[in-house]
Amino acid sequence: MDERRASGRPVLLTVDDDPAVSRAVARDLRRRYGQEYRVLRAESGADALTALRELALRGEPVAAVLADYRMPQMDGVELLEQAMDLFPTARRVLLTAYADTSAAIRAINDVDLDHYLLKPWNPPEEKLYPVLDTLLESWRAIPARPADEVAVIGDRWSARSFAVRDFLARNEVPYRWLLAGQPEADRLLSASGHDAATTRLPVVLAPGPGPGGPQVLVDPDDTALADHVGLSTRPQREFYDLAIVGGGPAGLGAAVYGASEGLRTVLVEEHATGGQAGQSSRIENYLGFPDGLSGAQLADRARRQVAKFGAETLAARSVTGLESAGGAHVVRFADGSSVAAHTVLLATGVSYRTLEGPGLEEFTGRGIYYGAALSEVGACADEDVFVVGAANSAGQSAVNLARSARSVTLLVRGPSIEASMSAYLVEQIRALGNVAVRTCTEVVSARGDEDGEGRLRSIVLRDRQSGQDHEVPATHVFVFIGAAPRTAWLEGTLQRDAHGFVVAGPDLHLEDGRPPGWALERAPYHLETSVPGVFVAGDARADSVKRVASAVGEGAMAVMLVHRYLAQS
Repeated sequence: MDERRASGRPVLLTVDDDPAVSRAVARDLRRRYGQEYRVLRAESGADALTALRELALRGEPVAAVLADYRMPQMDGVELLEQAMDLFPTARRVLLTAYADTSAAIRAINDVDLDHYLLKPWNPPEEKLYPVLDTLLESWRAIPARPADEVAVIGDRWSARSFAVRDFLARNEVPYRWLLAGQPEADRLLSASGHDAATTRLPVVLAPGPGPGGPQVLVDPDDTALADHVGLSTRPQREFYDLAIVGGGPAGLGAAVYGASEGLRTVLVEEHATGGQAGQSSRIENYLGFPDGLSGAQLADRARRQVAKFGAETLAARSVTGLESAGGAHVVRFADGSSVAAHTVLLATGVSYRTLEGPGLEEFTGRGIYYGAALSEVGACADEDVFVVGAANSAGQSAVNLARSARSVTLLVRGPSIEASMSAYLVEQIRALGNVAVRTCTEVVSARGDEDGEGRLRSIVLRDRQSGQDHEVPATHVFVFIGAAPRTAWLEGTLQRDAHGFVVAGPDLHLEDGRPPGWALERAPYHLETSVPGVFVAGDARADSVKRVASAVGEGAMAVMLVHRYLAQS
């Protein structure tokens, strides 16, 4: 590998098994980016992975990896897939000849590519540099956090350790995961004045505000964790035009449109922006992305748009109440603090329903995971994995896991997946040799280690037609079994339906054309709830269309109605 050391500059790594092509690619990159970036080249996938591991160990940033599609032993798609584990924020580009274009496009479904480029690209000023300029600009927009800046030390099968890792992963905070008992973990614990035997895990070593070294967080809650890894948790203003509760597609869409149109906007999210959509391994039916994109990519782009237009985002804030007085609405947080605004948009989305039965709650986070659980996907390599559910989210997870798992079994309560899953996903699942669909089946219990290690070892499946139970070995179960609205905190505040979804606009229960207690002369706007100035969008709204595009559209429509409300107030 040709390596030019230049401390402090991010790395651009190009990989091609043809030495002449490799040198030409590196030459073009150095000509344009050599002042700001360190350009490295490798002539095989194995050499590239060795270089990436060395860079990761040294804590050096990698901005982009450009890999040739056709290489012996390890093709470019395989390399980029493994590079994701080492540098998840690095931009990934596949280099391909014209004859391989169709294969390269199909490969986009297997790895979250940012772009593919046709070789040769003469002139680079037209066909190479504009693409890389855009990709590198998006990479630079990510807050700079070295990969070794945050370290998490915990037990492999601890539910809280999983929750901490999942929080960091979903918020795109790079971290190192160290198992308690490993030499490096013990060394770091000792240096911080702790040890695994007496300290409650997980322990998080986060960057300190000054030269005094890292901050040591013992089993931190999400708010403390967010504070110490650079996420904002406190509002910068006393009053806003629009407060958005929930950072899924509807909330993010509203934040972009609200802030871009001059509204003082704050978005409040309890877990991670992106919502359930942000956990999707690939969304292929979203308008404008014919090759598909992952939920994480969509959430990342939306977050950058929100920041670009000046909206604030508050992370790890649990909302417990909503109060209205005069022309103000107050959103109250679990810690007693609050944020006030002229208008409020409820975009709280939904949460996955949980499995019920002996052992199923006990092993949550220790083998049973709700949603995609991005931090656990790498641990499923060469394992037999189960996915519970029959909607698109379950199908997307099954396809994603099938890339590395030995087998994936989709467990479905109904007689088929066709009724609840998009046709394109059904076709993909049928084409995969290591994915099986088991219909009329439900999970009724779970069992773990007898030696007290605390991990999941098996699940009991029930045939819903015969009623017979069957125990199968299982260490990883991902659950997507329907959704419940996250609106319990609104009990008694505004109208909800029997299932807890927020009722709005023409669906409200009216008396003389207005909801009970409605003080205004006009009727509620389309997305307005039974409280004037409080709107709802996305999956939390009663009878909404459970699709990403619909949620984004409702978020944009809500902002238009907010303008109308403010103009008449």
